[in-house]
Amino acid sequence: MSVAGLDEGEHEQGKTPGPAARRSTVLKAAGLTLAGALVLGIAAAGWAYWHLNDNITGVDINSALGDDRPPRPLTTPTGDASAAASPVPSGALNILVLGSDSRTGAENQELGGGDSGGARSDTAMIVHLDAGRTGATVVSIPRDTLVTRPSCPLPDGGETAERQNVMFNTAYAVGGPVCAVKTVETLTDVRMDHYVELDFAGFANLVDALGGVTVTTEEDIDDEDSHLTLPAGTHHLDGEQALAFARTRHGVGDGSDLGRIRLQQQLVLALLTQISGTSLLSDPTELYRVADTLTRSLTTDTELDSLGELTGLGESLRGLEPENVTTVTMPVLPAPWDRNRVVADEPEAGELWESLR
Repeated sequence: MSVAGLDEGEHEQGKTPGPAARRSTVLKAAGLTLAGALVLGIAAAGWAYWHLNDNITGVDINSALGDDRPPRPLTTPTGDASAAASPVPSGALNILVLGSDSRTGAENQELGGGDSGGARSDTAMIVHLDAGRTGATVVSIPRDTLVTRPSCPLPDGGETAERQNVMFNTAYAVGGPVCAVKTVETLTDVRMDHYVELDFAGFANLVDALGGVTVTTEEDIDDEDSHLTLPAGTHHLDGEQALAFARTRHGVGDGSDLGRIRLQQQLVLALLTQISGTSLLSDPTELYRVADTLTRSLTTDTELDSLGELTGLGESLRGLEPENVTTVTMPVLPAPWDRNRVVADEPEAGELWESLR
């Protein structure tokens, strides 16, 4: 049979396909390859999103505490139609950030030392984001502060007993995040909108993922407890060194918790500067690596325990520059009955809390 007698698109057996047929075959192959790549890409993105979500531990603080807590602040309309239409939140916000000294897990045990029993809030900061999210105040609460620890609900349905003149960091030890939040709200009469907790390993790994952090010390540091020795000057610290820097107290100042807080505040600002100077938002691979490192050691309230919610918070902070972050310490004075402990210095402490409402 001649080629002319074939149906359109057919070829005699053994004949080489024409240019049009070859182009069609190539296009089909390219299309299948592209489709496969898209499917794999979507699957990989979906897995990455699920993985990061699954990393985060959530605690339902709102349900546990109910209505027995300070009211949420009323939001006043700005009159700016574009701001009202924006999907990114911009109202004032208070976030309780705790650094846990838990020795749970081999990595935390190695970094923290000591035994593996119990956990306390080694670091406590209230992060107040101003309306508009372009300025912030970070208030440190000394862990040695003597407070009234309220009765706190427990997961098994029971409650802890109220105690007076106990160290602030015992709240986390006896009742976890829920009791830490309730104790802070009792102390300050300020509603905590969110809760964020990071453990030893998470902090050290985050610093490493960011490529380290640079700090400048005005005096030599030699602390046998934190195992940190630094001469005065500028230093680029890795994760383990940064954790030791945050835990140092006996090697600086008068050896009190207030000296350690000053180092922690310096470290917070240095980390903000480090983050603002990176290309995380323009480098998806690097962003995923840092996000995976962070979320693996993160505990939050259930209104912040998903990647979407954390991303939304991050998006709202795009205009926040390190120079617009103020660090302060809750005003305290030595406890009259125990010079190794401190109590709130009134009325200065009350005036500070009033500024956060």
